[in-house]
Amino acid sequence: MKDLEIHARDIINKAIEEALLNEEISRFRSEFLKIHPYDQSEFFEAQNQEIRHLIYSYLSPEEMANVIEHTEEGRSSEFITEMNPTYAAQVIAKLATDDAVDILNDLDKNMVVSYLTIMPENEAREIKDLLHYEEKTAGSIMTTEFVVVTIDMTVKEAMRHLRKEAPEAETIYYIYVVDQDQCLVGVISLRDLIIAEGSLTIQDIVNEHVVSVAVGDDQEDIAQMMRDYDFLALPVVDFQNHLLGIITVDDIMDVMEEEASDDYSKLAGVDVDSADQNPLAAAKKRLPWLIILLFLGLFTASIIARFEETLEQVALLAIFIPLIAGMAGNTGTQSLAVAVRGIATGEFQKQGLFKIIIRETITGLITGITCGLAIWLIIYIWQGTLFLGFLVGLSIAATLLVATISGALVPLLMHHFKIDPAVASGPFITTINDIISITIYFGMATLFMQFLI
Repeated sequence: MKDLEIHARDIINKAIEEALLNEEISRFRSEFLKIHPYDQSEFFEAQNQEIRHLIYSYLSPEEMANVIEHTEEGRSSEFITEMNPTYAAQVIAKLATDDAVDILNDLDKNMVVSYLTIMPENEAREIKDLLHYEEKTAGSIMTTEFVVVTIDMTVKEAMRHLRKEAPEAETIYYIYVVDQDQCLVGVISLRDLIIAEGSLTIQDIVNEHVVSVAVGDDQEDIAQMMRDYDFLALPVVDFQNHLLGIITVDDIMDVMEEEASDDYSKLAGVDVDSADQNPLAAAKKRLPWLIILLFLGLFTASIIARFEETLEQVALLAIFIPLIAGMAGNTGTQSLAVAVRGIATGEFQKQGLFKIIIRETITGLITGITCGLAIWLIIYIWQGTLFLGFLVGLSIAATLLVATISGALVPLLMHHFKIDPAVASGPFITTINDIISITIYFGMATLFMQFLI
């Protein structure tokens, strides 16, 4: 079935491409505009610049805006800059306000000023208002295209108003209610409005228990709230409760993808968006972390050097250094991943720090003792040395316990001090656990040296 769909899409795309190359405007428009906007954007992005310029000349700004809204994030600004400036300004004006702001934030300030000067005054004013808000806040991702009614309207008047405003609104499933001062006082679902008697007033059917977010709230917190409440949209208010805009679920999905990508970047200690950068730019972004980890690695080497005498007496100890360090790094990274996810989803806030530490301690004990016993048996069979197996097993048990606790504790402490917990990245926590594990291993070896010789 899926193969048939792909084949059908390929046939349609080929017909569109032929119409483009033969400059058959009517045929191109007929074929192109009947497919889904996502498929339009897929076709559009696959074309070279010369073909894209033909598409610009065949589509109206409103039709082009529909395509741009579905293009891959980051490429939209690239396409806008290659358009004729007047046409580009018209396309931006037809975009949802929040989408327009996202694109303009990626452009040079002089370009932004030029586009705002060319576009119609009303659209330019709405975009300017949103451009003032700090990035990654409710104000920066909200849209001003929504339906609002006043508390004193009748249902019949509200329905008439809805029909008038709906074509320009981003969503009509929630209708927000304000008083004469434009303060948010409630919300009505589209269903409730449709089934209500026309003679009733909005006051009679409004739900006054409306959940809203402040204009300065962090977008990650808003994503969490929308997930918890299963809303399709959330109203945004200022400190006086004036209704400023709404945040829709499609914007939150983009936020969640962006935040996940950002957290993954920090966990890996690298910018995952650097794939499209030139090697020099990518290296510049990766080097700071690598330099820090290099010096931490030197610190690990210096610890081994301090136990040189121990190594000289029992050279066999060196064989197990990668094993001890690797197990510590793996365990710490696992615990870190669980901790960062727990913070992101709000699970750790509900459980409390004490319960988390107890849970991770028990987890570390179970995994440590199990792995310690396993390696003890393996080393005894392999090397025929009972006490060496005991030493390595005990070191692994202690190391996994400490690594599990530190993997959870470090991001929790960072979160407590308002530092992004994802900064406690995999490479960072791995290197720290290397230092701890080597210290434990050689410390125990030195302590029990008389039993090893």
